[in-house]
Amino acid sequence: MGFSFKSETFQELTEYALTKAKSLGATDCAVDISEAVGQSVSVRMGEVETIEQTRDKSFGVSLFVGQKRGNASSSDFSLAAIDATIQAALDIAKYTAADKFAGLPDAGELSKRHRDLDLYHPWSLSTAKAVEKALAMEQAAFDVSKKIRNSDGANVSTESGHFFAANSRGFRGGYPYSRHSLSVSPIAQAGRTKDSPMQRDYWYSSERNAKHLDKPARIGKIAAERALARLGSKPITTRKCPVVFEAPVAAGLLGHYIGAVSGASLYRKTSFLLDSLGKPVWAPHITIKEDPFILGAHGSSPFDEEGVKVKARTVVKKGVCNGYFLSTYSARKLGMQSTGNAGGTHNLLLQSTRTVPGGLPGLLKTMGTGLLVTELMGQGVNGVTGDYSRGAFGYWVENGVIVHPVEEITIAGNLKDMLANIAAVGDDAQWRGSKHMGSLLIESMTVAGN
Repeated sequence: MGFSFKSETFQELTEYALTKAKSLGATDCAVDISEAVGQSVSVRMGEVETIEQTRDKSFGVSLFVGQKRGNASSSDFSLAAIDATIQAALDIAKYTAADKFAGLPDAGELSKRHRDLDLYHPWSLSTAKAVEKALAMEQAAFDVSKKIRNSDGANVSTESGHFFAANSRGFRGGYPYSRHSLSVSPIAQAGRTKDSPMQRDYWYSSERNAKHLDKPARIGKIAAERALARLGSKPITTRKCPVVFEAPVAAGLLGHYIGAVSGASLYRKTSFLLDSLGKPVWAPHITIKEDPFILGAHGSSPFDEEGVKVKARTVVKKGVCNGYFLSTYSARKLGMQSTGNAGGTHNLLLQSTRTVPGGLPGLLKTMGTGLLVTELMGQGVNGVTGDYSRGAFGYWVENGVIVHPVEEITIAGNLKDMLANIAAVGDDAQWRGSKHMGSLLIESMTVAGN
């Protein structure tokens, strides 16, 4: 599946739109135009369930009349449709209130030269081959044990796209990109009767370059082993104890931190980390770096959504908050500079001087006795107070060894305490989206059970 439009066509259309917007009365204007093609194949219990082919395209305009803003978009790239979209944005701008913080980034903040970050690796995968890979993944899970008796299915998806963006302050930029993933979710059952307890788990692999994806057989095997390990789970009594967040779950804690030190939360004063710049927030052995320039990584980009220059930086240094995540608008509201984070964060890498060798087993030995959390449920996180309370599934650990799986529990604490009381980090770091980190050991949390 190739693209229907050339990059040159996108560039011509953005130039046309900028000129048109100015001629109709816009004082400033930003335009982006994009196209994406994709395929998603799902199988379940050895049968094909869905085959989806997608082709999306979008033209978007954000313009200003003074400090009044209007946005509009269309999926029609004809000149008449572009004219109509610009007019719609102008009509909206007429009725919006002027906002002194609104407007495009200053010309000096915009990216001029853009690095090629190796983000485009199209995968010419036929539907038949995609089905074959999905079936192989699911079969690999069934092959692990006779106790894998059911499945929530396996999925193979591939997407490629390209875009071009331009604004009236001189920014011009765009690039092609790709994303591919494999996932499977097997169900384990201990007994043969219908009412025997069942447990499901999953595993996945996601890359920009399909050559770097895990093999279907490995993904199926890991998913099955994780589902089997959950059999025989039981609740525990309420207690306070150390807790290890397995690496994929630990990435969520980093996500809560980012939300708290991002522009909108800060200027609306809805963050438990207001005025935290230059203050200790994490345990002192932790440093977090943001690097937009890692070749082929999910969070890499030569500029942010507004065309602002991005840079590699240390956002947490020895536990101290060293930088916020700001767009042009949120930076102006706070009297600061954009950090190149319009549209979100780039690659975040958590490092520690208290990294424990030996993977997850090594970190469990360091913990001794406590809870290993491998899945979280519910949305019990208060971004204003930092209060944290979520349903969890995991494993009770004694003397560094897993004793049995644990369900029907809630773990609770406050994010401020949790981040400050990280005792150690595992050397089992892995990418989950644009975050790279290992498992985390937190000194103490409340575990509510029976």
